[in-house]
Amino acid sequence: MQVIFFGTPEFAVPSLEALLGEGFDVRAVITRPDSAQGRSRSRRVPSPVKLAAQAEDLRVYEPEQPSAPAFLEQLRALTPRPDIGVVVAYGHILKPELLAIPTRGMVNVHPSLLPALRGAAPVEWAILNGLDKTGVTIMQMGPGLDDGPIIHQIPHSIPDDATGGELSAHLAELGAQALVECLGLLEQDLLKPVPQKHELATYAPKLTRELARIDWTKSAADVARVTRALDPRPGAWAALEGQDVKLFEASAVDGRGAAGEVLVADGRLVIATGGGAIQVDEVQPQGKARMPAADWIRGRGVRTGQRFS
Repeated sequence: MQVIFFGTPEFAVPSLEALLGEGFDVRAVITRPDSAQGRSRSRRVPSPVKLAAQAEDLRVYEPEQPSAPAFLEQLRALTPRPDIGVVVAYGHILKPELLAIPTRGMVNVHPSLLPALRGAAPVEWAILNGLDKTGVTIMQMGPGLDDGPIIHQIPHSIPDDATGGELSAHLAELGAQALVECLGLLEQDLLKPVPQKHELATYAPKLTRELARIDWTKSAADVARVTRALDPRPGAWAALEGQDVKLFEASAVDGRGAAGEVLVADGRLVIATGGGAIQVDEVQPQGKARMPAADWIRGRGVRTGQRFS
């Protein structure tokens, strides 16, 4: 089966590697252009998918706009014509003229059990919503947002202490497994797409800075859940005396005080919430690397009685 692959972040790499490992002919890899990083934005960093594709000597395209006519003509010129397109966290909405290029259309690997958690951040929202189960869906792509017919699904339990990063890694591997199973069955015409029940849809919108700000009036369990969901990126944050800091590795503990008040700062960092308290084991001050909370307490001079906002 001739495949064109669309993907950008680390989440997409296991699917690309699984296709190659199972002998699928990946004719081209399409990824986002190198990102600008550093204070001057002058350093260009290739996507994880680009690096993985280059390691396998695959043809790589990096269009600024995948709907641009010149790029569409490049894909149409591939011979033989691709059988199917695979999209895994690519980062662009694909228009109908692009979706129609492979003879059998395109499929998407989505890290939720659709129609639940359609949108940009299904992994994080599964934890934010306190779900005990999620999974991966292989979906036939159409013009809508994650609303195409379902081809294949595999469920996955969410451990109580899972972070967003850990859950994403598990679902990336599960998605790769589901993808190769799905394409193998499609080759034999053994799968029939099933329309989604749109009335059951829920959504996982893009994560924002305001969403990541900790609300200290919430319970300790809720605050700890937010820190897990947004670990490692974008990171749940709060401000202490005007300085922003991201908080990681939080767990609910006994304690009582005003919401956001530092209750313990003697090597441990314990902060009161609207119900109980949390112990924070790691932090990342603005502009610095992630570090143990004890190191930050010593260097920053954190004291009991101070309040996070």
